[in-house]
Amino acid sequence: MHHKLLSIQDRAKNIQMFIMDIDGVLTDGRIIYTSDGQEMKNFDVRDGFGIRLAHRAGIKTTVITARQSSIVARRSLELEITEIRQNALKKLPVYEEILLKYQLQDEQIAYIGDDLIDMPILRRVGLSITVADAHPEVKQMVHYITENKGGRGAVRESIEMILKAQGSWQKATERYF
Repeated sequence: MHHKLLSIQDRAKNIQMFIMDIDGVLTDGRIIYTSDGQEMKNFDVRDGFGIRLAHRAGIKTTVITARQSSIVARRSLELEITEIRQNALKKLPVYEEILLKYQLQDEQIAYIGDDLIDMPILRRVGLSITVADAHPEVKQMVHYITENKGGRGAVRESIEMILKAQGSWQKATERYF
């Protein structure tokens, strides 16, 4: 079957790693500076919970961000994110390193990003995702656009979709029902 004809569900079935951009995806994209120069970002607990569910279903998670922030490091540790790469001004080489390290193929990767810097990876992965409030050019090229905005449950929505396609949603969430 020609890969362009694969449904979102078929693409989602192959996913073994979920890679996320931070600003505008795991946060609402706004960066707040306090008067003493401290940086603040907004995260949504639903997204954090989604990441935990992905881990429970055996999907690895990764963060690739062009910025450097102790807040991102802290949140990533809190959520036990598998791999965290900050200061990645060119994201594609970092992506390729991660593929090698975990011996994964493009088809096994889902990537969620919201801006032009994410496009080289979005072009490659098995399942490319963007958020409702992403850059228009990014929206034109991805497989899936979330109903939720960045920093407002878009990551959770994406993970839920993947786990349901893989048939692991029930098992990952059974303790809550």
